[in-house]
Amino acid sequence: MTRSMRRSVGIMLATGLALGPSGLFLRGAFAVDPAPAAKGAAEPAPESVEAIAKRVRDSIVTIRFSGRGGGDQGLGTGFVIAADGLIATNYHVIGEARPVSVELSDGSRHDVTAIHASDRAADLAIVRIAKQGLLPLLLGAAETLLDGAEVVAVGNPHGLERSVVAGRVSGKREIDGRSMIQLAIPIEPGNSGGPLLDRQGKVHGILTMKSLVTPFLGFAVAVDQLQPLIDRPNPISIDRWLTIGTLDAKEWTTLGGARWRQRAGRIAVEGTGTGFGGRSLCLAVAAPPPLPYEIAVWVKLDDEAGAAGLVFAADGGDRHYGFYPTAGKLRLTRFDGPDVLSWKILEEAASPDYLPGQWNHLRVRRTLDGFTCFLNDTEIFQSTDKGLGEGRVGLAKFRDTKAEFRGFAVGAELPPARPPVEQLERIAGLVHDLGATGAVPAELVATLVTEGSSGDAALAARADALDREAKRVRELMAQVQAKRTVEALAKEAAAEPIDLFQSALLVAALDNPDLDLAGSRHDLDRLAAEVAAALPAGADDAAKLATLNRVLFTELGFHGSRGDYYNRANSYVNEVLDDREGIPITLALVYMELAKRLGVSIDGVGLPGHFLVRHAPAGAEPRWIDVFDAAAILDRDGVAKLYRDLQGRELTDDLLATVGPKTILTRMINNLLSIATREDDAPAMHRYLDAMLAVDPDAGRERVMRMLVANRLGRKDAARADALWLLERAPEDIDLAAVHRFLEALDQGGR
Repeated sequence: MTRSMRRSVGIMLATGLALGPSGLFLRGAFAVDPAPAAKGAAEPAPESVEAIAKRVRDSIVTIRFSGRGGGDQGLGTGFVIAADGLIATNYHVIGEARPVSVELSDGSRHDVTAIHASDRAADLAIVRIAKQGLLPLLLGAAETLLDGAEVVAVGNPHGLERSVVAGRVSGKREIDGRSMIQLAIPIEPGNSGGPLLDRQGKVHGILTMKSLVTPFLGFAVAVDQLQPLIDRPNPISIDRWLTIGTLDAKEWTTLGGARWRQRAGRIAVEGTGTGFGGRSLCLAVAAPPPLPYEIAVWVKLDDEAGAAGLVFAADGGDRHYGFYPTAGKLRLTRFDGPDVLSWKILEEAASPDYLPGQWNHLRVRRTLDGFTCFLNDTEIFQSTDKGLGEGRVGLAKFRDTKAEFRGFAVGAELPPARPPVEQLERIAGLVHDLGATGAVPAELVATLVTEGSSGDAALAARADALDREAKRVRELMAQVQAKRTVEALAKEAAAEPIDLFQSALLVAALDNPDLDLAGSRHDLDRLAAEVAAALPAGADDAAKLATLNRVLFTELGFHGSRGDYYNRANSYVNEVLDDREGIPITLALVYMELAKRLGVSIDGVGLPGHFLVRHAPAGAEPRWIDVFDAAAILDRDGVAKLYRDLQGRELTDDLLATVGPKTILTRMINNLLSIATREDDAPAMHRYLDAMLAVDPDAGRERVMRMLVANRLGRKDAARADALWLLERAPEDIDLAAVHRFLEALDQGGR
């Protein structure tokens, strides 16, 4: 589930809506509606439903995306928006990183050659097929569709191709920031991506949602949401589309189907494998070290009836050992072949250390005498079985389980996953008298910061054990994690030179404490290596940037966020890498870091409202690059026009000054702070202000803001410390008399 879908689910449940697996409803068409009829002119007579169905039949297509083994896994609807092979549909209909095909009304099937444009947040996509002479539908204007108007929907519900149903517009609704058309129409799986037509046959929306409240209630997104994708596509060739989220073949080999994906160091798997019992493997390419050695991984199952975990001594086929949780128990199995008769369960037992629905750590130690299996550092099984010899190591899943893995490791001796017993006891003592209310003492946070990351796990264990204090312990854990991240950020900001990418990852870690920083750095390095491999021999700076632009924007589809611009994820540089979508400053940061790895110097330009980058070739005029707009090249006049369009003011030379890493970091953090302020998220505001002051400790305005937010959160010691700092340093433009009054009220117990 994408981040925009996750955000939508809560709203949809609250309003009685659900996302049908492929039975949703949405958007619009292409050929533009002529200008409205002059005032007093007669409107065209409405056509019958039968006439509309006949007229649009050849413009409606069936869209299928492939599952394992090439079979159809998903089915939806689309419609032609351009005669040269462009088809509009829902994003979810095309199935991320899957081969997609389009079946026309004459029964011919055509492979999709490119994802011409896509917007995950809006659940919209435009695909291209190599076919000319198609019949596009006419694009209407959603605002002209009145409540109560008669409408027609065409789609493929439950695979029944080009089914037609008539109904009425019930009203207009705002759902998850999108303008939706509420429909009195039965919507079923397979309708997703189909057109919503008025009685003149013009498209006003694309079907995308059904209601849980009644089968006769559906939704479509207004057709004008499709226009930005038509005007400014972000095309990705199908061979590049198939690489989104895929595992690096140099590191992993998958066997037996299912869908294995990787994002920022985590591996996720879903779908049923082709092996008996739905078995599917993901084996490390690198051979394990000589015996003795250990392998380990963190795993989390979405369904405890399933199974997923470690495999070792794998021959690359059906023979291997497996250690994994299943049905709430732990199991050690030897697989000697492809069917149930060749499986042997060596050990099976329940364990009180297993945490259902949570992350659990599996570890296997192999020696010449056998192997020992551990769950969360507790020994579960010992075996002297020698039925299989040496082989590869990796991961496995069974049945229809969805599972996530992180922290896969192989080595002669791996560190424990959980904090040592003495640390657990020490931290339990520290938080024993924490209480159920009141602010966490600043001294306690400072002490726990020194415990290292294992202290976080100790706090989590304490929270799980004491339900009454779980909320307080998790609050403390979040503060400790945030403070440690802020301290790491302060250390990076004080370094010379500053590691900008590492610092940006730490900004993302403020909200994502489980972020795998090393995994994200590896993702950037892999991308840089891909660009470097594509460089022509003897490439100069111009050729390097041309190659970088081609790989990023033409082949991989990196693009500026359109439908979900103010999502916090656009400020998380790891998610910008994962989703290939961001705002100007984060896209610019990725661009600058990749250029640096190619040996090209690129500077940031902090243009208000729209971050740019600048390249200044030796002996030539500088040029500015708008990474948000697919690396559009701008001269000074172009920048001036962009600035006038955005700000309504004239450009001055000081606005073209290049900025350093600290300025870039504070601007990124300020973007997050602005979002948290609009959402009235006080804990997040305090985190971001901590980070701002870690980068710029002398910032008086941010110090005042943090003082006020800390007081609101009940962190009076922190608020008092900021007030005293302000009075001692007396920064300019700060009303010190107001700070005095605040401190007096704080000391008297007021607010």
